[in-house]
This record gives sequence, structure tokens and C-alpha cells, in this order.
Amino acid sequence: MLELYVDGASAGNPGKSGIGIFIKGEGHQAKISEPIEPTNNHTAEFIALCRGMEEAAKLTNGIVSARSDSKAVVSAVENEYVKNELHRTYLNKILSIAKSFDYFFIKWIPDTENKAADALAREAIRIQSKQ
Repeated sequence: MLELYVDGASAGNPGKSGIGIFIKGEGHQAKISEPIEPTNNHTAEFIALCRGMEEAAKLTNGIVSARSDSKAVVSAVENEYVKNELHRTYLNKILSIAKSFDYFFIKWIPDTENKAADALAREAIRIQSKQ
């Protein structure tokens, strides 16, 4: 089983933004910190899960347990619905990738349990700020 931790962060609304992805399990460990286009925090969270799913799909087609500290993202995936048109585009991609796994589930976790992904997302903003 792969454990996928994701987080998105924005310094503003919109503002400089980044995503953090931490994957562990099945002999893998990956840390990804990527600056993204300036956006708001909610959109950054959707982008983080979408990118994390892409990375997980490169490593397994088995069981993936995704964890996010965004209640909006977790709820959207669980209900397979979101009102925001931009977020719907990301959600559709997330759901499509999820179907490629033998088993996929997502769980909301508090910020305190998502420190690795959070640090990676914040690092992406710092990288962007230096450019």
C-alpha cells in the first residue's frame, strides 16, 4: 500500500503558491516540492492531490491511501462532486486516476499529521520567492 500525503499552500489570495507531496510505502519514499502558478489555497490543494495521484500511479496500480488536511478536497473526492468549475476539472482527473488503482481511499487528517507535505508546499513557495 502506498500512503500519499498532499498539501497546497498560497501566500495570498491569490498569491505565490506551491504543492507538497510525500509518498511512502511498497519500498518507495518520494518527496516533491513544486511551485505552481499563483492561485488560492483551495485550488492549490486540488492541484496537490491531482499531482500526487499522478506520481502514485507511476509507482503502483495497487492500494493507495491518500491523506489531505483539506476538508473541501476530501469531501469533493468522497462525494465525487464540487461546484467550482476549475476544481471540477481537477476532481475529474483525480477520480479518473483513482479508477486505475485496485483500491483507493482518501482520508482527512489534521495539519499536525501532514507536516511533511506542508513543509514541502511551503518550500515550493520559498523557491518561487527567490526566483
